[in-house]
Formats: sequence, structure tokens, C-alpha cells
Amino acid sequence: MLVTGFDIIFFWVARMIMMGIKFMGDVPFREVYIHGLVRDGDGNKMSKSKGNILDPLDLIDGIELDPLIKKRTTGLMRPEDAPKIEAATVKHFPDGIPSYGTDALRFTFASMATQGRDIKFDLGRVGGYRNFCNKIWNAARFVMMMCEQGDVADDKVEHGLVDRWIQSEFNRRTAAIREGFETYRFDLASQALYEFIWDEYCDWYIEFAKIDINDADLPASRKAAARRCLVASLEQSLRALHPIMPYVTEEIWLRLTPLIGKDGATIMNEGFPEAGDNVEDKVADATVSWLKAFVLGVRRIRAEFDISPSQQIPIKIFGSTAVESDYFEQCSRYIQRLSKASEIEVLDEPYADQAATAIAGETSIYIPLSDLIDRDAEVERLKKELTKLEKDRIAIDKKLQNPAFVEKAPAEIVENQRTRLAELNENIAKLNEQLAKW
Repeated sequence: MLVTGFDIIFFWVARMIMMGIKFMGDVPFREVYIHGLVRDGDGNKMSKSKGNILDPLDLIDGIELDPLIKKRTTGLMRPEDAPKIEAATVKHFPDGIPSYGTDALRFTFASMATQGRDIKFDLGRVGGYRNFCNKIWNAARFVMMMCEQGDVADDKVEHGLVDRWIQSEFNRRTAAIREGFETYRFDLASQALYEFIWDEYCDWYIEFAKIDINDADLPASRKAAARRCLVASLEQSLRALHPIMPYVTEEIWLRLTPLIGKDGATIMNEGFPEAGDNVEDKVADATVSWLKAFVLGVRRIRAEFDISPSQQIPIKIFGSTAVESDYFEQCSRYIQRLSKASEIEVLDEPYADQAATAIAGETSIYIPLSDLIDRDAEVERLKKELTKLEKDRIAIDKKLQNPAFVEKAPAEIVENQRTRLAELNENIAKLNEQLAKW
């Protein structure tokens, strides 16, 4: 396989193919990966003569301002441009370039490897992916700390709800990650990795696992199972991430794997995760999806009304379906802790007094905040939410009124749109009820 930029495909690639056929009777390669041209932040082609290059080693190791200016103003085709280049360098890099590390830079370019012709290099993204490296490192430190506090179960243990959910979630992501690598869509592979590790594993699963491990009423076997899943899920993630971030993953993997009985010399000798390593669990997926919607609804209310994240608040719920009532029974421990609820009351009828509201599926969530919130602010929030839902409702209704869409679109998509329209109508009615109370 040959890797090349699109701008030299004729001059180099075509010539090599023709020369191979002419003199060797065969083409020199069967696959050509054509990537976009990396340009500077202003969209200009990077060139040493223009003084706008960025040395990858400077991004990895860092460089102070004076050496950077010297590097960018040496060997110019137009030496008279040196003052202008120096001024631009001081403007864009007043403190020089900090050290971002190899893995952050590699992940940046993988995430930017789209199918477009040009890539505008953004130093801010390198910083963001350095934070991602730090996030993984800190998550690994937490996992190892948790495992020091108790036993880690073997691989035949029966896992709890949230353990089954994170395994099922990784199972789905693995298929997308493998497809991204196999089809040279490194941007899609890196996106799937980032979303799973940061959004699902770090932001949600670790918080769930904390609750399980610190729950005095939970059996020791369940806590051991949670520790096992913490380690195993992270270990699988490291193997999937290794082709893009080899150094951080190697370092963590060697420290982590003894906890689950692995003694490999290097992560490089381990197999890439298979989609079948974890069984998809639709029940766990649906349950945790509802749980997340519930907690996010409460957090949104806290953010909108500037309520301290540490302040205990009462929560009342109404309208849950039989399935959602079962979800609540399974997830009440997580809801109590993650929502910082002083109490959770299940109502037999809609809450009649003034309250901030959120919706998780069919469940209405009420937070009585009469002493804490501004009535006018709550009315404005409900109106904004209604406007958004009404806009979505009109768009879907218009689509369903179009005979061409109904006749030509797959039946499954049409049915999904009808279901979504019914949900929107129901949510709009609920919000109107809440607005009427104010």
C-alpha cells in the first residue's frame, strides 16, 4: 500500500505504476491511501520558504518562542519576509509551543483524516486530545486504586446491570472501530474510540462503578464483579486505541493487565478486540439509556436554575410505564447518588404545585423549587422547549405528508418517523400542562 497526498498523485503514483508495469510486469502496490493536504490555520499550504511550517517534533516536545522564530525565518526564499513571519509567529505562539506528546499528535491527525482535500491544522485540537490522554491516564489510576481496595472477580463472574451495559456498548463500538480501520476512515475510528472512552466509560460507567463498589449493602461478589469489569473494559479499550495511541496505551496496559491475570510482554502482541467479545444486551442498553436520560434531565434543571451540584434536592416522578417502573427499581441507587436527591417520591397523579420539569421516556420528573427559582425563568424555559419540540414536530409531520417520502422510503424509516411524531405530540402536551401550572 502507498500513502500519499492528493496533490502529487499523477507525478509520483502514476509514474511508479507505469514503471512497475513496464519493467517488472506488475504494479508495485494494490492500494493507495490518498489523504488531504495539511495546511496552516489560515488555509495556506505549509512551506519552509513561507515560514509557516510546524515541525511535528516541536509539537511533541515543545519549543520556546526564540528557537521557533529562528527555525521559521531561516532559509527563506524571500529573506525580506522575515520580519513579517516573526510578527506572525509572535502573534500565534506568544509563549512558544508547549509539549503535547506523540500520542496526542497522532490522534489529532487520525481524527482529521477525512475524505476532504484540505485539512486546516488546529493547534487547539492537539491540546484537546492531550486532555484525552490525561483523561485515560487518570481513569486508569482510579481503576487501579479501586482494585487495591478489594478482590477482582475472575472472567466467569455474573455481572450486574451497568457492567452488562458497558460491555454491550463496547461491543457495538468495536464494529464501528474495526470498520473505520479496515476502510481507512481513521477519523470515524478515532471518533468512535473517543466517544466510548470519554463519554461512556469515563463519564458514566466509572461513576456507576463507584456507587456499586462503595455501596455497603452490596455483596462483596458484586463489588468484585464491578472491579473486574472496570479493568476488563479499559483493557479492551486500550487494545482498540493502541494503533493510534501506542505509547500511553502500552504504559497503562502493562500496569493494568496483572489485575485480570494477563502477563503479556507487550500490548502489541495482543489481538484487536472482536465485536463478539461481549454479548449485546438490549435490556441493559434500554435500562441505562433511561437512567441517563433521567439523570441528565435533573442535571439540566440544576444548570438552568444555577443550583449547586452538591445541594440535595427532592425529586417526584409520575407517569412511568410498567417497564420504566422496573427501570426505576433497578436504578434507584444510581439516581439517588447521581442526582443528589434528598428523596424520590413516586406520585399517583401529576404534581400540582409549581416545579421544574424534565422527561425521561414516559416518566415526568418534577423538582419542587419554589424557594429557589424565578417563576418567569421557568415559564421562559418551558416556552423554549415547546418551541424546539414544535419545530421538530412540524418537520416530521411535513415529511410524512409528502407522498414521495412515504412511498419511496423504507417502511422501517417511515414507521420510526411516525413513532417519533407520536412521542413529540405527547411531550408537547405534557409541557403545555406544566406551562399551564405557572
